[in-house]
Amino acid sequence: MSRSYRIAQMAGDGIGPEVVAEARKVVEAVASAKGFGLSWVDYPFGAEHYLKTGEILPESVLDELQSCQALLLGAIGDPRVKAGILERGILLKLRFFFDMFVNLRPAKAFPRVPLPVPLPEGREMDLLVVRENTEDFYVGLGGDGGSPVDLGLERGLYTMEGEMRVRFSTPQRSAFQVGLATEGAVRRITADACERALGRGEKRLTLATKANAMPQLYGFWEEMARDETEKRGLTFETINVDALCYHLVRTPWKWNVVLCPNMFGDIVSDLLAALSGGLGVAAGANIGAGLGMFEPVHGSAPDIARQNRANPLAAILSAALMLDCLGEKEAARSVEAAVGAFLAGARPDELPEEMGGRGTTSAVGDAVASHL
Repeated sequence: MSRSYRIAQMAGDGIGPEVVAEARKVVEAVASAKGFGLSWVDYPFGAEHYLKTGEILPESVLDELQSCQALLLGAIGDPRVKAGILERGILLKLRFFFDMFVNLRPAKAFPRVPLPVPLPEGREMDLLVVRENTEDFYVGLGGDGGSPVDLGLERGLYTMEGEMRVRFSTPQRSAFQVGLATEGAVRRITADACERALGRGEKRLTLATKANAMPQLYGFWEEMARDETEKRGLTFETINVDALCYHLVRTPWKWNVVLCPNMFGDIVSDLLAALSGGLGVAAGANIGAGLGMFEPVHGSAPDIARQNRANPLAAILSAALMLDCLGEKEAARSVEAAVGAFLAGARPDELPEEMGGRGTTSAVGDAVASHL
């Protein structure tokens, strides 16, 4: 075949192996239909591997992954492992090593997926949250006021050094969390969001902000993002993130591409996941200049693991994002259309369990693949 891609697969924990198997099934079906090749490299990392071996994610694997074009991830998290060990040791390690500065979270209303706030007749919901993925309050810098706060940080764009000291007039227990924005990081995520808006035929870009309360951080964001957006001929608008959440619930059809600093993007994208039908159709991508990581938002759901009950649609839609980022845009559109066709045409009992049906994980995957 003229085109071939080397894809890493990390099925992970809980329902991860089940939903990734169906996503892979669909990707292989569309690859066959569209004439490109795939080679898969499977990695065992997750809770089971950690509990058996004590190994989280070796440095040598990071080097191996550089030969892959994408990583398809199932889910990370298990109640038998202390929270944070796997998340920091696998997810954050991968994001920072490969400088995955873009987090994509589409929110689209699909046929027959129940919505908590029904759309008026003739209205559609099809948004894209573009979230900055390396800075803001998620840089992991902070501490208590009783000792200097180390501000050492390594990112793809820079290395930072420094420390913060505070002194109170009377003894106080205190805690600090540092938010960070740099011009390079804001400009590159804004440029990415602009390109995605233009690719969708949009003429404006909306920034979620809170400069009225935090002018140093988010006023800086507004300045850099406005300049970068207007260079590309798009209309730039800002809206306070609290007001945005209010309007998203009332009129989600009025919004298209929303650019968010890291923390706001985390919150807004989960709100939109609920508004567009729940985590069962919530896809996610972490991308940068190198390896991209594609994963459903829903987590590992250990209570239904290994029961063939999990909804695989979010994993399948995450695989569609993977194909799009690989440049196989027609294949990506075909997968999304196949999900829509399945949902529109399935009998009520064929729908996934969370949508009121009795469709098993494997049956839903088979049905989507059949539409390709």
